[in-house]
Amino acid sequence: MTAARIISIVIGYLFGLFTTGYFYSRHANVDIRKMGSGNIGTTNTFRTLGKKAGVIVFLGDGFKGVFAVLLVWVIFKDRYPDGIKILEAYAGFGAVLGHNFPIHLNFKGGKGIATTAGMMLAFCPWAVPVCLLLFVLSIFVKRYVSVGSLLVCLGFFVQTIVFGQMGTLGAPPQAKPEVYTVVGLVCLLGVIRHSSNIKRLLTGTENKV
Repeated sequence: MTAARIISIVIGYLFGLFTTGYFYSRHANVDIRKMGSGNIGTTNTFRTLGKKAGVIVFLGDGFKGVFAVLLVWVIFKDRYPDGIKILEAYAGFGAVLGHNFPIHLNFKGGKGIATTAGMMLAFCPWAVPVCLLLFVLSIFVKRYVSVGSLLVCLGFFVQTIVFGQMGTLGAPPQAKPEVYTVVGLVCLLGVIRHSSNIKRLLTGTENKV
């Protein structure tokens, strides 16, 4: 199943290359990379181009993760029924990699939270309500998008393990360690991409909503 793993990552990466924020900004005759924080993701789009643009970018980046996982499921569900959750996880991982490190933007992309959320929706939809609640509460209480994003990563990883152990995830016992590892990498990447935000949070200089 090694080839299937590689194919799943490549499929995900190709979906991830649709950098919604960048393409939307170019359509608006601006370059999001030269505005605000310079990030091509949802938060910077909200802050610099407005709510409508932010919603469009969030949905576009989110559905990359959804479509990558679903396409891999369609392709491999019959051939690798016991390994399909592993391949879905790799597809989501690839989508996040494509968003964060797009080759057409010199590997300088976003932070991957919207794409991770899309992956979660297709891969483990039962984790969405808690993660959404954590994100919304963090915005209302602390008014830090970065805190909400970090909580989404943590919540996704923890719930993947919980639902995996409960049997709800649909991964057989032999597949669970690899599934947990790949999802852990996705969430760890989200944390790493927020390293500058974490530093600002610790120093009290992080931007609020």
